[in-house]
Amino acid sequence: MTASTYRTIWISDLHIGSTQCQADVLLDFLKYNDSEKLYLVGDIIDFWALSKRMYWPKDHNTIIQKILRKARQGTQIIYIPGNHDENVRAYDNYVFGDVVVKNSDIHTTAQGKQFLIVHGDEYDMVARNHRWLAKVGSVGYDWLIELNRFLRPIRRLIGFQSHFSLAAFVKFKVKNVVQFISDYEEGIVHTLKNQNLDGVVCGHIHHAEIKAIKDFLYINTGDFVESCTAIVEHFSGEIELIHWKKQDLAMQDVE
Repeated sequence: MTASTYRTIWISDLHIGSTQCQADVLLDFLKYNDSEKLYLVGDIIDFWALSKRMYWPKDHNTIIQKILRKARQGTQIIYIPGNHDENVRAYDNYVFGDVVVKNSDIHTTAQGKQFLIVHGDEYDMVARNHRWLAKVGSVGYDWLIELNRFLRPIRRLIGFQSHFSLAAFVKFKVKNVVQFISDYEEGIVHTLKNQNLDGVVCGHIHHAEIKAIKDFLYINTGDFVESCTAIVEHFSGEIELIHWKKQDLAMQDVE
């Protein structure tokens, strides 16, 4: 398979340094997708997880190397920190190895539309006002992800899709969580819709989405923990949501 090249790629919630990170799928995505500009939209390195225990396997190091190599080869890379890597926010406008850190950015598409790029925790009232509750929720989420790691090969062995996400399944069976996602989307749009913007690109809640809310485009990159999704801008300016599967597994599924 040849690599696809885009004008812009947005990825977020990689959670490198945690057992949640689907490093193999992320490395496959980075291998087959290039862009003129790459936005890392927060929770790239999971300092919350690293503060509890040191976890840094070889493929996590390879992810960092691949991103830095893209920067050296001319990709403009902008790192927007999130709440799990919030200590990086102290380095707003610094450049590290050709990667620019910005707490937020305005991206103009090929069609002239302007999008605010933020991680999104700034608009999450739980994350802002009840950090302890957010961390408790993170522990429960981690547990579901860990359980899913054991279920994935079993599902594949018995002929089901191996990229099933237990966390996502539970998330959309719990009414309060569904309501939280809806409130988050509506809240961020309500806050930004009168700021001369056409839309927002964010991450944070691990739920990929492209939808218009009150003539304002809400775009969420998703994650590389549950769903392995990215947002891309084609050279025409068209925005697309990509659900990525490792290419060798994708070919097996087709067969």
